[in-house]
Amino acid sequence: MAGKEPLLSALKGGVLRLREGERPCTDASPHLASLCQLLESILRRGLRQPAWGFRRRDYWHWLEQLPAGDDGRPTPLSISIQQAGSCEKARTAQGRGRYFLRVALQGKVLAAAVRQLARTPRLLEFYDPASSILGNEGLLEPFLSLLLVVTEVDFSLDLQNCSFLDESWLLPVCITYETVPCRALGMVLRYVDGRVFVTEVLPESQAEVDEVVLAGDILDEINGCSLRNAYSGQAGAVLQKLKGEPLRFRLLRWRWHDGGVYEPLLPYLKVLKEKEPRFQLQHGPRRGGEGEPRGLQGGRLLYNLRYLGRTCVGKYGGKEVLDWAIPAVLERPSAAREVLFDVKEAEVLAREKTSSKLLCRCPYPAISCVGRRVGSSSVFAFCVAASPESPDGSAFDCLVFAARSEQECEEIVGRMAAGFRRTAWSV
Repeated sequence: MAGKEPLLSALKGGVLRLREGERPCTDASPHLASLCQLLESILRRGLRQPAWGFRRRDYWHWLEQLPAGDDGRPTPLSISIQQAGSCEKARTAQGRGRYFLRVALQGKVLAAAVRQLARTPRLLEFYDPASSILGNEGLLEPFLSLLLVVTEVDFSLDLQNCSFLDESWLLPVCITYETVPCRALGMVLRYVDGRVFVTEVLPESQAEVDEVVLAGDILDEINGCSLRNAYSGQAGAVLQKLKGEPLRFRLLRWRWHDGGVYEPLLPYLKVLKEKEPRFQLQHGPRRGGEGEPRGLQGGRLLYNLRYLGRTCVGKYGGKEVLDWAIPAVLERPSAAREVLFDVKEAEVLAREKTSSKLLCRCPYPAISCVGRRVGSSSVFAFCVAASPESPDGSAFDCLVFAARSEQECEEIVGRMAAGFRRTAWSV
């Protein structure tokens, strides 16, 4: 019977491709979106619409009415339905139904939902037996069999990335941006149909220094507070309440995986352009120097540097020691190592480029100075409190790096100096 039903035949092929793919299945899987679309088509097939009334019926409307377990205790299925019903980012029946499908795939409860529907006659009446799959006993069993196969696949989905499910199965690129307390972030915001767009990243601001946010991106959350369907000024009000606290943003990128504009954003960007004719999508940070492209890790741009070595400078770690510490390292015959250098909000990190081995992690309060030596235009160094286990008992070590250009070197030194000012509260 399943072979005579095109949707079930297509679902069977989709399930087989999913099982042959990488495990666990993530949002990056090329087969996930098509599987979800097939499931949605099956759940909508033969769905009867009310003869009168303004609300169009969708599969979410019977899902939210499914009875709880026999003893009244919460079940994985009832918890999944409640999670979808309370999702602040899904505003429509379509969005909540889609959110439930993602939750159900990850929680392996979709088959349980369909079985519960089959045992609930008043909800089963939502479907026309002649044209539906769920209302047809001959087609329901093959569908359930395929759903049981789906439960054998492990899913690891970003369930928080759901702000566009009302409009599309296509999910935006979502990243996390963390920053320390500061007086002003330097992001100019514009509200378009309940979404908070970044229209400009101000020069020399904290947001520009961090090199994460780009004009055209959307603020989706601030410290767990959803900005979906935000009213004008809501982001500013949330930030005011969080004044003095570390901030964690969830950003939705305007750029999709293929490098083009995320398609569901196009209507919003058209409105945004009408409101602000000078608005332009920002393709990358303005502060980038010349030379080899920087690495990308977790949404952060990293510097490609050469680590030249370190030397002990004794009990005093002032900037004066750089004049002799840098030459002392340069005169050694040791080979330089290629590293990725990350100037973060509260610390700096350096990892070996080939092995990703952590070379150093230095919080700003542990760094006593940073700078360059006259005559070494692309070489910089900083002094950091040495490990208590250091055998010679030195209080400070000087770490020396070579940048790709003088401009990049100046940029790194400036960003680290700004880090000292930002983290003064934690010293």
